[in-house]
Amino acid sequence: MLEYFCTLQNTPKISVIIPTLNEEKLIVKTLGQFTSLLKEKYSMEIIISDGGSTDGTLSLLTPLVDKVVKAEEGVKQNIPQGRNAGAKAAEGEYLYFLNADTIIEDTELFFTATIDSFSDNKNYALTCRFHVFPDDVRFSDKMFHGFYNNYVRLLNAAGMGMGRGECQMVRSDIFRKVNGYNELLAAGEDYDLYRRIKKLGKGKIKFLNELLVYESPRRYRKFGYIKVFGDWTKNSFSVFFKNKSISEVWEQVR
Repeated sequence: MLEYFCTLQNTPKISVIIPTLNEEKLIVKTLGQFTSLLKEKYSMEIIISDGGSTDGTLSLLTPLVDKVVKAEEGVKQNIPQGRNAGAKAAEGEYLYFLNADTIIEDTELFFTATIDSFSDNKNYALTCRFHVFPDDVRFSDKMFHGFYNNYVRLLNAAGMGMGRGECQMVRSDIFRKVNGYNELLAAGEDYDLYRRIKKLGKGKIKFLNELLVYESPRRYRKFGYIKVFGDWTKNSFSVFFKNKSISEVWEQVR
């Protein structure tokens, strides 16, 4: 059973959906970028989809959060389930899926450019560049993200469809047409979603090179880039060829 409260009174154009699980260290910073002025200007709602946090995450949610969706108590929820739960409560024309540690470099540019891109009905989904928080950046971060951003850009240019789960933007009608995220996938669900969207044939997945979002380097610091990239690659190939992920769970790093 899903529980949620709603503070929004007007129908939004954008639904920002953020899955959380024990994110008390970063959630305030993430939510702080969505000011009341920004929300009003771009007609957006902010939805938290919580998978059962046992820390102080839920107590830190501000009035800027319009909806909170909670997983049924005692039920373990994975990331695609959390995203889908948030999407079910969403009313926006466009769904923006962000992680709880995702920070947008320039919010004005970001929302102006993405809405403009969606105004072309040929664009079914959008993605952009990623990097780690500027105050935590190392040389290895610059090397990896320089390579990986170009990799994602080239895959989309080649028509394969790719977008990292830290920030995926999809038209709500298209999201529902492909039945959202595959909840059986513990990993690779982000790649799988865009792969299925691309299979619809008529629409494009657009890579917006001018846009940049930041993420916490916590996973890279704990496991290292070789392991992280290896896990991404193995799961992507398994999803592509077998329609299932190799990882049975995606370990949270907090």
